[in-house]
Amino acid sequence: MFPVLPAFNDTDAATAFAAGIKSPQKVKVPEPVDENLFFTVGLDLFNYQPGQQCAGPNNTRFTASVNNVSFVFPQTTSLLNAHYYGIPSVFTTDFLAYQPVQFDYTAQNVLRGLWQPAPVTKLYKLMFNSVVQIVLQDTSIVTAESHPIHIHGYDFHILAEGFGNFDPKQDTEKFNLVDPPQWNTVAVPDNPGVWLMHCNLDVHIGWGLAMVFLVEDGYGELKKLEAPPVDLPGC
Repeated sequence: MFPVLPAFNDTDAATAFAAGIKSPQKVKVPEPVDENLFFTVGLDLFNYQPGQQCAGPNNTRFTASVNNVSFVFPQTTSLLNAHYYGIPSVFTTDFLAYQPVQFDYTAQNVLRGLWQPAPVTKLYKLMFNSVVQIVLQDTSIVTAESHPIHIHGYDFHILAEGFGNFDPKQDTEKFNLVDPPQWNTVAVPDNPGVWLMHCNLDVHIGWGLAMVFLVEDGYGELKKLEAPPVDLPGC
């Protein structure tokens, strides 16, 4: 006998299931918060370029972004190599901590000026052992869609989920600071280095729905980025 599962579009059932996931014991949520980040994530369009044949509306090309930045992966060297050796012109560290333009993120008719992100390689710098609170806000610029966001190198607590536009005054009161679940695969300590955060839908990460945290070295043993192995193959 097979169980009767909810319909694929039964939002209420999926939401209730996710809300029921708790930590098996009380959690000491790290505090105080050192970095408050507000990231909008969603799909966008790049304008037509002469000679292109694209499948988006009006011959545009589908893309995706975090805070209006469509992440571009470097072509000549890795981000970690560029960080460790101080190689210039590979990335910048001016990724914004907030969405630069405030609008109704869930509206159906968003101004066309917001549809095209900047295709660049920007990183956000974090101090070692800092406590980071990230609000992820979906947008409906092209269409509203679920984005399974994953971050490399870290676990994180899910304090709340919801619908519509995030309200920092009202929604923070709903945060579960007692037994929030910790999500990811393996418990990982604080890690200096360069860590990618991206949508797990492979087509979306290819379109640029990603960003990178550059976590600076700490002080003391085992809190600094080790040198790469001597036999590390080049790109």
